[in-house]
Amino acid sequence: MNAMQFLISTLFDLFLMVVLLRFWLQWAKADFYNPMSQFVVKATSFAVKPLRKIIPGFGGLDLASLLLAYLVAVAKISTLMLVIYGAWAPQPVFIQALITVLKEGLNLVFWVLIIRAILSWVSQGYNPIEAVFHQLTEPMLKPIRKILPPMGGLDLSVLVLIIGIQFLQMLFMDFLA
Repeated sequence: MNAMQFLISTLFDLFLMVVLLRFWLQWAKADFYNPMSQFVVKATSFAVKPLRKIIPGFGGLDLASLLLAYLVAVAKISTLMLVIYGAWAPQPVFIQALITVLKEGLNLVFWVLIIRAILSWVSQGYNPIEAVFHQLTEPMLKPIRKILPPMGGLDLSVLVLIIGIQFLQMLFMDFLA
């Protein structure tokens, strides 16, 4: 049963991260023609396009992608409830789905920062994925760099933001407990 729970959680979480990444890419106005952006758009268009007919964007935010992220989280929680308990209860599903979206959003930012840091160590020249990750994370890192003094070519702003994200995740979990 644990293997089935792991597989269901992993598949839903991966798709949820791609949907949240689509929202983040549009919010950050990242390069639409980048290969990674194209992958994200193609992987989610089948579900986002019909939702856009119902829910238009507002103020530069892609509300259809956010709704899709929430619906994916509802589907994940519902599927896990049915597999584990054999029953479905609506009240905890809708609340837990919101928590799942927030948690996965923080996880997505965490992993994008980790991958950006690793790519900065090993990439030589232009890398399209690194360029998109730079576009996504720079608005969060720039204010930290203004406060943090430079340290001889070592960028500690990524580390500070990762610690901040970990703190928020722990605070969030403490709040829920």
